[in-house]
Formats: sequence, structure tokens, C-alpha cells
Amino acid sequence: MSTIEAPRTPVRRRTNWEKWGWLYMRFSGVLLVVLIFGHLLVNLFLGEGVQAIDFAFVAGKLADPFWIVYDMLLLWLALIHGANGMRTIINDYAHGRLRVVFLVALAGATVVLLVLGTLVLTTFDPCIGTPSETLAPLCAAQ
Repeated sequence: MSTIEAPRTPVRRRTNWEKWGWLYMRFSGVLLVVLIFGHLLVNLFLGEGVQAIDFAFVAGKLADPFWIVYDMLLLWLALIHGANGMRTIINDYAHGRLRVVFLVALAGATVVLLVLGTLVLTTFDPCIGTPSETLAPLCAAQ
């Protein structure tokens, strides 16, 4: 037998993580489509094509704070989007301790990749050592 709470009884609300995960997947998916097509447009169509993408091209892009933020947003959204999708798959198909092991491994891999990717984007310096002739103008400007 269940009891009915008295009117005006305070309701304890808990955070619905599944709802927030679902919403994140929708919003990040739309934003990722825009970011990915922008990335492809700039790197492949507006420039000289795929043959122009080399270390100097990447170094030139990462010298601009706009592209650092753009690539960081792309990295974080894509990695968390993918990890959230994998979490859903793990929750659907793994049970018991195996599920916990998979979720911990996924969280660990996600954190490691986010940290490493963020470090690469924020600390990238193409001018360490002797720069090549294509990087010399960029390194001289610093």
C-alpha cells in the first residue's frame, strides 16, 4: 500500500543526469556539425587544398588565438560527445562489475585525452630549435 503525501510537502528533487546527457548530445551534435564543416571549409576549400596542409600550416593556424579556441571547442565537444555515446552503449550492454570497469576506463581515457589535447593546443610552439625555411617568418615575428 502506498501513501499519498500531504499537500505542500516539499519535494526532494534530484538531478536527472540522463536528461542532461540527452540534451548535451543534441546541442553538441548541432554545434559539432557547424564546427566540423567550418573546419573542412577553411582547411580544404578556401586554402590550397589538402596538399597545403603541413606542419607550417598547422603552426600558422595555432599562432592565432581564434584557431586555438576553435580547435579547443571542437576537441572538447567531440570528445565528450563521443564519451557520452560510449557511456550509453556501456550502460545498455555491460552489467555488474564489468560495467563499472568499462565506465572507469572510459572516464580515464576521456580525461587523459582532454588533458593532452588541451596541452598541445595551448602550449604548441613551432619555433623550438631551428625553424625550417617555411617557419622562419613566423618565428621571426615572435
